[in-house]
Amino acid sequence: MILGLSLSAFTTLHVALSLVGIAAGLLVLADLVAGRFRAGWTLLFLAATDATSITGFLFPFDVFLPSHWVGVLSLLALTAAIVALYVKALSGPWRAVYVVTAVLSLYLNVFVGVVQAFQKIGPLRALAPTQSEPPFAIAQGLVLVLFVALGFLAVRRFRPPGFGGR
Repeated sequence: MILGLSLSAFTTLHVALSLVGIAAGLLVLADLVAGRFRAGWTLLFLAATDATSITGFLFPFDVFLPSHWVGVLSLLALTAAIVALYVKALSGPWRAVYVVTAVLSLYLNVFVGVVQAFQKIGPLRALAPTQSEPPFAIAQGLVLVLFVALGFLAVRRFRPPGFGGR
């Protein structure tokens, strides 16, 4: 039992939070690239992604795994994004800090999603059973290149009105 839930129910909650974070994050990323800001979607993205990272640490474990390092990095990035947005109001360099850390947080969630897809979806698992095969590397490489490109565009284009430090 975790938080009063069976392991299966907790896993479902964790996955649901992750999927909500990814879906909202993709909308936020599209907004960043378009130079828009929608407070509700942004809050949902940050909250769901934060909850995903936090709940990842509540699963039973004996050793600190690579997934835990991803969770630590995600929580650090999310903290910076939250401070940049809600404390520093995107003023001066905080606009770029927000964009980079928000995009990084989304990328890490998608990165883990790709890992999980190759572990859990039969045809993908058959293509890369140990995740050291070319299809897995190609998929992760494409995701990385896409996020770097979109992140670059977002840093250049995101200048929402009503925030300091345009």
